[in-house]
Amino acid sequence: MLQTSERVRVFWAPGCTSCLRTKEFLTRQGVDYESINAASDPGAAEAMQALGARSVPVVAVGDRFIYPQKLSDIVEFLGLDAEAPERLGPEELVRRLGIVLPAARRYIRQIPDAVLDVKFRNSVRLLRGIAHHVFRIVEAFVESVEGQVELTNELIMDETERVRPGDDVLSYGERVIARFDAWWKAYPDKSCVSEMDTYFGRASVHEVLERTAWHSTQHVRQLLLVLETLGIPPDGPLVPADLEGLPLPEKVWED
Repeated sequence: MLQTSERVRVFWAPGCTSCLRTKEFLTRQGVDYESINAASDPGAAEAMQALGARSVPVVAVGDRFIYPQKLSDIVEFLGLDAEAPERLGPEELVRRLGIVLPAARRYIRQIPDAVLDVKFRNSVRLLRGIAHHVFRIVEAFVESVEGQVELTNELIMDETERVRPGDDVLSYGERVIARFDAWWKAYPDKSCVSEMDTYFGRASVHEVLERTAWHSTQHVRQLLLVLETLGIPPDGPLVPADLEGLPLPEKVWED
């Protein structure tokens, strides 16, 4: 039961995986909210600035807001009578990334450059940028944990925003996979109970690892959607077992 009489506002953008997941979760909980497309609504930027919010998604009530990167934060913020799904263990999350990241490289290799270098559907960035983002999400996580620095939205997004037509995403992805594997082999706290600073608040490494895994996986699902749209059979498609237990949105893309 929603514990506020004020209208809930959700600021989102097309192609944003966290935005889609947030809206689906609120809909399942029966929350009536105002959906504000920050990429097209002329008043969105001013409204977000007034809140002090710098990135999407944002869930706001009055002058209060959160970055809803954890479903448990939405539950607490709105006072919902709901529970976030049980989290997969760290070793399993690492194993899943070991499946989806190489899959992303296979799918990117199948997509023609002419398609990679334009925007897919209503996306705010090039498809090549989305492909890059699959790996940057993981690299930023490792940089934050290893360097003991805050995982900011800028740390995650800045390099992706600089991607240009023709950039070599495949080699970049290969380097990120190697770096992530090396980090996990050397990381002493395999339970990932240590905490770290993020732009959405203090969180355990386990929580942020889950966010890293499902976020990258959702963008890989988007690459699969591109192949489907092009009529190209994927080289080794993901199977339901690869996705099971990850807190993914139901839909792949929001039009």
